[in-house]
Parts: sequence; structure tokens; C-alpha cells
Amino acid sequence: MAIEGGDERIKRISTSIRVIPNFPKPGIKFQDITTLLLDPQAFKDTIDLFVERYKNQNISVVAGVEARGFIFGPPIALAIGAKFVPLRKPKKLPGEVISEEYTLEYGTDRMEMHVGAVHAGERAIVIDDLIATGGTLCAAIKLLERVGAKVVECACVIELPELKGRERLEGKPLFILVEA
Repeated sequence: MAIEGGDERIKRISTSIRVIPNFPKPGIKFQDITTLLLDPQAFKDTIDLFVERYKNQNISVVAGVEARGFIFGPPIALAIGAKFVPLRKPKKLPGEVISEEYTLEYGTDRMEMHVGAVHAGERAIVIDDLIATGGTLCAAIKLLERVGAKVVECACVIELPELKGRERLEGKPLFILVEA
């Protein structure tokens, strides 16, 4: 689901995202959110739209995917009264972790979360800047569900619909602000 209609905030967010052709390799149109972060109103609009969506849904966990989920997740968590849980690349979290391996176009990677950060029965959302093929979000969902959390929805600023990442989420709701 994306926000429909003429919401000026969506237009501001969309126009603040810079597209860089042929980065990091030929044929890729990189969606650069750093320009969104340079526009305080567009950044605020982004956070506000997510907060409006989740503030009355009894969310207790905002799980942010490394690294850009760390930008959007904490302010959303604070605004809705939830904890922020970082989902990190291997060997970045001290202490005991659980991990989930996932497939990339060029190999595999792993995502980790602290043991005890999330408990059975907690209601969670997963935040990232962008969904492409969906592999990262699928790994995040599996990690949270393994400890008994209920993943209510995934939320991204940007969706690349031609890469069909939404289909890999196996029916898990996805909320996005803009399509690229």
C-alpha cells in the first residue's frame, strides 16, 4: 500500500530523492535518500507519515534494517512509544545474537539481532529505506518471527516495483511512500 492522492508531503519527499544513474554499476538507477535528509521538511514529512500510520496500532518494536533503517526507525519509535531494535550485518553487535541468512543477487548475507531484544507476542514493524528484491525484509521478518514477535507490517520510503520484492514477502503487508 502507498499513500494515494495529492498529499503535498509525498510530492516533497519524492522530489527530494536524487536518482543517480549507473551507480553502483551500469544499468542501476540508485535512489539516493541523502538529499531527502538534507531537506528538513521532507525528512520530517517522511517521519510524520510513518508515525501517523503506526501511532495507534500498539506497536512495541520498530526494527530497523542496517543501515538506512537506522535513520528512519529511531524517530518513529520515539514518537509512537516503541523500542528501536537494530537488525545488523554480521559481527556488528556485541553479545549473544541470533541470525538469519538470506540470498542476494550475487551471493548470501546474514542479519543479526540481540538475543532478548524482542519477546514473544510483541507487535513489530520493520523499517528500511527501500524495497528492491525483498531479500533483506524477508530475513528481518523471519528473524523477528523466530522469537515469537508478530510482524504487523514492513515500511519503506521507496519501492522499486519492477524488482517484485513485495511478492517475496508472502502476503506480509508493505507500506511505502513513493514508487521509483
